Amino acid sequence: MTRQFFRFAVVGTIGFVIDAGVLLYVLSLDFDFYSARAISFLCAVTCTWLLNRVFTFRDRNEDLVGQWVRFASVNLIGGLINYGIYAVLVWQLAIVQTWPMLGVAAGSIAGMFINFALSRRYVFEHSD
Repeated sequence: MTRQFFRFAVVGTIGFVIDAGVLLYVLSLDFDFYSARAISFLCAVTCTWLLNRVFTFRDRNEDLVGQWVRFASVNLIGGLINYGIYAVLVWQLAIVQTWPMLGVAAGSIAGMFINFALSRRYVFEHSD
């Protein structure tokens, strides 16, 4: 399980880069902070599902759509924690308004542990 958690953290780091990059791009298109984060989060969830499927859990499940739905669903719990922390920090701190990736990082770290436990139990339960 330690190896899986390490791999999950590596994938999470990649997800963070995607989340922050998409967020900055969408913000440059004049979206508000909250809508932009919803879009960037969806992109990051899709990427991390695929990487976790192949790299972290080495899952052979053929039900790709069902598995993505389960992954997105269980990660909504961690995602709500993630997004909530981001939203509060953007609302309260000027530095996060200037550097929104700080809010993304804080939210991502907070949600990582619950996402790992739920993903391992409910999404990739039959993996290596």
